[in-house]
Amino acid sequence: MKIITSHTGADFDTVASMVAAKKLYPDAIAVFSGALEKRVSEVVGTLGLPYRFSFANEMEINAVDVDLLILVDVKQPGRIGSLSALLNRPVMEVHVYDHHPVSAGDIRGSVEHIRPYGSTTTVLTLLIKEKGMALTRREATIMMAGIYEDTGSLSFPSTTIEDFEAAAFLLSCGADLAEVSGFIKREMTSVEVSLLDGFLQSETLHSIGGISVTIADGYMERYAGDISILAHKMMEIDGLKNLFLVADAIDRVHIVARSRDPEVNAGAILGALGGGGHTFAASATLKDMTLIQAKDALLDALRRNIVPKAVASDICSSPAITVSPQTPVRDAVTIMLKYNINAAPVADSSGCLGVITRQIADKSVFHGLGAHPVSAYMTTECETVGWRASIDEIRERIASRGARLLPVIKDGLVAGVITRTDLLKLLEEELNKADGGKGARPRNMRGIMRERLPEWVIDILEDAGRAADELGMSAYVVGGFTRDLLLRRPNLDVDIVIEGGNGIAFAEAFASRRGAEVKTHERFKTAILVFPDGFKVDVATARLEYYERPGALPTVQASSLKLDLYRRDFVINTLAIALNPQRFGQTIDFFGAQKDIKEKTIRVLHNLSFVEDPTRLLRAIRFSEKFGFKVSKHTLYLVKNSVRQDIFKKLKGARLFDELKNILEEDAAVGAISKLHELGILALVHKDISWGVERAAFFEKAKEALAWHELLYTKDKAEGWLTLFLALTDTVKDKELAGLVERLCIPGRKTLEAIEARRAASKALNMINSGAITSLSGAYELLAPLPLETTLYMLAKAHNEKAKKDISTHISTLKHLRTHLNGEDLKRLGFKEGAEIGDALDAIFKKRCDNELESREDEDAFARELLRRTTEKTA
Repeated sequence: MKIITSHTGADFDTVASMVAAKKLYPDAIAVFSGALEKRVSEVVGTLGLPYRFSFANEMEINAVDVDLLILVDVKQPGRIGSLSALLNRPVMEVHVYDHHPVSAGDIRGSVEHIRPYGSTTTVLTLLIKEKGMALTRREATIMMAGIYEDTGSLSFPSTTIEDFEAAAFLLSCGADLAEVSGFIKREMTSVEVSLLDGFLQSETLHSIGGISVTIADGYMERYAGDISILAHKMMEIDGLKNLFLVADAIDRVHIVARSRDPEVNAGAILGALGGGGHTFAASATLKDMTLIQAKDALLDALRRNIVPKAVASDICSSPAITVSPQTPVRDAVTIMLKYNINAAPVADSSGCLGVITRQIADKSVFHGLGAHPVSAYMTTECETVGWRASIDEIRERIASRGARLLPVIKDGLVAGVITRTDLLKLLEEELNKADGGKGARPRNMRGIMRERLPEWVIDILEDAGRAADELGMSAYVVGGFTRDLLLRRPNLDVDIVIEGGNGIAFAEAFASRRGAEVKTHERFKTAILVFPDGFKVDVATARLEYYERPGALPTVQASSLKLDLYRRDFVINTLAIALNPQRFGQTIDFFGAQKDIKEKTIRVLHNLSFVEDPTRLLRAIRFSEKFGFKVSKHTLYLVKNSVRQDIFKKLKGARLFDELKNILEEDAAVGAISKLHELGILALVHKDISWGVERAAFFEKAKEALAWHELLYTKDKAEGWLTLFLALTDTVKDKELAGLVERLCIPGRKTLEAIEARRAASKALNMINSGAITSLSGAYELLAPLPLETTLYMLAKAHNEKAKKDISTHISTLKHLRTHLNGEDLKRLGFKEGAEIGDALDAIFKKRCDNELESREDEDAFARELLRRTTEKTA
């Protein structure tokens, strides 16, 4: 005898799989191994399935006659009731059809079809399709109900392409979707509504390894139905990602699990409690347990089966800034001030000895104890955690035991530190996930990267991750590149930060495998990779910077990614994306970059940001105008305070020039300069730079002149920023401008020539505007010596139409005009070498400028006439 069976508490996928199996084994008997879910039982009875498809009860089977056991939607012996006894018979053949993942203790069959599809019905449907077998409308409808139930009508994350393929086949066989909907959906009874309300009220959010899990519990004295319906409803109502429903049914406790998070394997978790299922849906029944015991057992299973999303090494600042026990207290204060920290581990080669806080150190100095060693006043009873400690353990140490600073120990030594702020940040991310992601949260950018970046850039980034992995390092892409990915703005300026190793060593190794050149900068621990096609990638060691004085270049030390990002100018630029293969595309957001990007806000990371680097004043305004972001209220307060302190006075001119040039090159330069003027920052650049409606209009004319020239498509390329710099400083007198140029350390001989030519340009423009120049050749003589950028500045400054026409004609035509005849041609005509030929060419060129000569023949005739007159004059 052949029998088809499945697990107890049969659902629609179970019944549908048994119907499908009957098509493959028409002489087999379908046997329920136990009770069916209530709603399934109602449908089975209404449709008369026991009569249509030869369904039987396990009590009706003579075990001695069974020689083939066909299992569908199950492969665990504990889930097929009393029929598991058949497995002990030596002559028993077993065939298995299932979609649940393989686990220890599974029943093995001589024939196995185990596929990771959304339902077992899909596995069997595709086999039926492959064999070319026909299905009746009723069979197709029942089988469609099985697929729809287990895949949430093809919407669950577990749904596969094969589920859609199977559903399409069933539709072609006449499956009735309206009837399917009636099978799997129905109105809730008053008892179910009451029970659902109790479950909703009991919901408790747990953080297991940094992953949010909701557990709800209740009692089922008056309900014998299927609580999986209630689980589905709760997932929909509260938008939950992970739900474990624990229901006390007097003599046993039922647990139903639903998960939309691939990191929470519902089947594995409840499998540890004797239940089963697949990744996204599972159930278990616990006997001889109270509700409290069952919940404890569930929590234990959760902790054992959920891999922590983050551990101590992921959130700590590493390497740690420590002080030795012999360090004088006053020196410890200096160290903590330098690195902007409030506490530091006290450590030596034996490990962590304690923690010293700035508050204690400051008081010690106040009491005249600054020369004493920190070991005299450190807190020796300090909590520590291991390098792989879970978030739960970290939370317990900080929140429950009041630890302010938590040293992280690796190989017996202090490898990093975790602060209360780190924990609060992590808790905020968890709450954001729990409330549906209303705040910024970690995400994987792999999809956006593939959408926005060329394949060759993706290839470089992925290979960089592999190279870092092989070297035992971690690689991240950071800065404007990651910010602009979120903003969907083009940006291929790739900056890679290396943590846990030397960025220069990484760059050299990566360059070797990619055939690139390396340019290194040892002081800043950075390198530039230049690929064969000219593409460049900046590489840096994760580093900590501190400033010996305001406006100075930073002093650099190797550090952690977190401290490296903390040194950045604004929060929006602190987002990192992991490149190592196992984490490729994952965002690292310590400071809320995603939140600020979403809220379109420019915000500094700390109150001394502008003091340490005054150029950030200009950058804040540039980013604000470029992206349409607002400067946060507190950051704006710090900007105004920095202006009052004349923060630029100690800033190196070259750094100020770089930022000013960046603003001039922006499309939104007018808005940015207007804001700089409004805040008083422009006056810090130079007191004589004026700005208002008229000056802004003139600046716009300079931009229009540049745009016009670009459309000419000539070989001459203008340095646009230089023309705009001349427009910006138009009100600054020549002597003051020379001083500003020297102060800004503007580089480049041609650049300086263009600025110095401003005086000559002004004189030339006055002559043209006055009407003193009546010909185009005269305009050419005035304008030819001037650099292109200065001439475009003149075009913007020209008042009357004739002046604009003369200057624009010079730029577009006269500047590129050439005579048809050359010196050799004139020599053949009889002109003498030297001044005579030179004067003749000048005369021909002037005639060409004034449109009196056009063709070579015209020039030839004019040259002959000129030669005749010259000869007569000398005769």
